[in-house]
Amino acid sequence: MFKIIVDFFIPVQHDKSAEYQRRVRLLAYAIVVTMVFALFYVTTSWVAGYFTGLSIMMGSWICYLILLFLLKQGLNVFKVANIFGLIGIVSIYGSIYFSGGFESPVLPWLASTPIVLLLIAGKRSGYFWAIVAVLIVLTFGLMDYLGFQFPKAYDESKEYYFTLSCQTGLVLIIFFISIVFENLRVKAYNQVTQQKEALETTLSELKATQSQLIQAEKMASLGELTAGIAHEIQNPLNFVNNFSEVSIELLDEMKIDLDRGNTDDAKELANDVIQNLEKINHHGKRADAIVKGMLQHSRSSSGVKEPTNINALADEYLRLAYHGLRAKDKSFNATMKTDYDETIGNINIIPQDIGRVILNLITNAFYAVNEKKQQAPPPPEGGILNQRNNYEPTVIVSTKLIIPPSGGQRGAVQIVVADNGNGIPQKALDKIFQPFFTTKPTGEGTGLGLSMSYEIVTKGHGGELKVETKEGEGSVFTIVLPV
Repeated sequence: MFKIIVDFFIPVQHDKSAEYQRRVRLLAYAIVVTMVFALFYVTTSWVAGYFTGLSIMMGSWICYLILLFLLKQGLNVFKVANIFGLIGIVSIYGSIYFSGGFESPVLPWLASTPIVLLLIAGKRSGYFWAIVAVLIVLTFGLMDYLGFQFPKAYDESKEYYFTLSCQTGLVLIIFFISIVFENLRVKAYNQVTQQKEALETTLSELKATQSQLIQAEKMASLGELTAGIAHEIQNPLNFVNNFSEVSIELLDEMKIDLDRGNTDDAKELANDVIQNLEKINHHGKRADAIVKGMLQHSRSSSGVKEPTNINALADEYLRLAYHGLRAKDKSFNATMKTDYDETIGNINIIPQDIGRVILNLITNAFYAVNEKKQQAPPPPEGGILNQRNNYEPTVIVSTKLIIPPSGGQRGAVQIVVADNGNGIPQKALDKIFQPFFTTKPTGEGTGLGLSMSYEIVTKGHGGELKVETKEGEGSVFTIVLPV
């Protein structure tokens, strides 16, 4: 019954927070419960012959009803709560005055207003109405001390019944409002718990999806390298095949010389075979290193840093990315320039992670110069070349050891990937490292490459990933890794 009445007076406020709506419901319950006990007080006053109190409480009851309709119309819950407190204080004050003042059985009801307002409107309102209630008690106490005679507008023969009813009513109203508050608090807690569990489930799903997307990005980049890997492996395999064939011929000749007793010639041929086998071994190791590198690239990161030749790593991915693009598009061509600082040596990094970063930057650079090349007009027949139709796609990869200044504690290694493509639009520059943001056409980029690279460099290695760009002239990405 209570719930039906309360629901009728609850306004629909989709723009308000859950906590605000909880306060609205709690206030509606408090007003309805107070109105019920007001009717109880009216009955008590009738029996006790306290018609003045009956009139005061009936007036309050009507005010409470008006207040419910104001709440239904969407009046601010804190304003309604404080008006509710004001009506309660005024009606209790009047009842106290006409029922004996400081000795009135209604006096303890002053405690109900600050308690209820504390639960509904918060500490500030609770403190305010507590101060008001204390001041009223002190006022009645002072008036009683000074000998002021308060009227007793009820049948004194019914004083025991009137006092008992007032005290019982006070206990019950505070108890019922506390129950309502606790029920709504538990309900709100359960809702928050359910929302938290739902959010945790969603977060787990998002993390799983993110892991899948990251792995898909890794495998996509590996797919981009497939043709480049085949090209790079083909070279050492050609050497292995060629030197193997030559070695077979040399061994046949050596057998003939041994049969004839020409040991000197046989030894010379044996030396040639040894040299060939050394070359076969060298190129076999080269092919093995390429395969191991790609397997490492496809695996999840171990998170373990190990000494790595950063120059060799950068050069490896530069050639693999170039030949991979060449295999996909035979018309693609670009000038590759390198400037490696040989004083760097090995540095402690997670090689598969930094390899992915370098690969991503180089692939993006080749994409940018190729896009600009396709946009450039063909050279005129018999005409004069200009800057646009004389465009030469160029990607530059360089490394540099940054020596700390005097007194500095740590140096750094700088890896730069520069291109002379179209550059990055200024409006996109601030979002370039955000997940799923890409300047490429739909279907040509996931938007994860640069965001993953930024995470790897900054969080995984404590470094920096910076970009400088000028529209129409190109971009420069700089990785700075502390050593």
